[in-house]
Amino acid sequence: MSAPTALITGGTSGIGKATAELLHSRGHRVMVTGVSGHADTGLPEDVTVVRADARSLPDIDGAVEQARRQFGSLDLLFLNAGISRPGPIESTDEAAFDALFDINVKGTFFTLQKALPLLGEGASVVFTVGAGEGIGAAMTAAKGALLPLMRSLALELAPRRIRVNAVSPGMIDTPVYRRMGVSRDMLESWAHDVPLGRVGAPADIAEAVAFLASDAAGYITGDNLVVSGGIGVHSRP
Repeated sequence: MSAPTALITGGTSGIGKATAELLHSRGHRVMVTGVSGHADTGLPEDVTVVRADARSLPDIDGAVEQARRQFGSLDLLFLNAGISRPGPIESTDEAAFDALFDINVKGTFFTLQKALPLLGEGASVVFTVGAGEGIGAAMTAAKGALLPLMRSLALELAPRRIRVNAVSPGMIDTPVYRRMGVSRDMLESWAHDVPLGRVGAPADIAEAVAFLASDAAGYITGDNLVVSGGIGVHSRP
């Protein structure tokens, strides 16, 4: 039996990298994409790194074609590439708005479209959705578009026995926070808001993705797995 295969977008750092490392350790053949391409990612040598900008359809085509040549088919497509541009409506310009939708929504949609011929019966697709509310109207809108898209695709692809789910990370210590100017100390100071008493690690999300991709989740599709340490539990019905 051949090793399972995975393509992870936005896989050179943070949650994507942690997922690549976890799957690789469990015997998957893994390919990741990232805008940095073949820069030193610290990933295992036999994890293939492809330079691809999620907003570029030619880049997406190139990455999927390389996956086809190298793997032949995909067991997991983890649609993790995304950006954060928090801020109020007054400070959101057209370039920031377009980037949010081009990378988080358009890139996700077309990567799945292009990779669909490689996904056979039993394959799994996982979206990274994440937080939306409270981080700015444009970012909320871009993040909010992903859940209904995921659920629609889960219905559309169910007859082909392709499962489509999402994972929604809570407060996870990733490089995104550094780019937003949030230090590790600041992040740790927010841990008192988390019922489990700590900020999450990328490995926490990686485990959730691995579960959704596994046979153990074989009867799960169209669902959103929230991995937040309990944030928001009090507000759920």
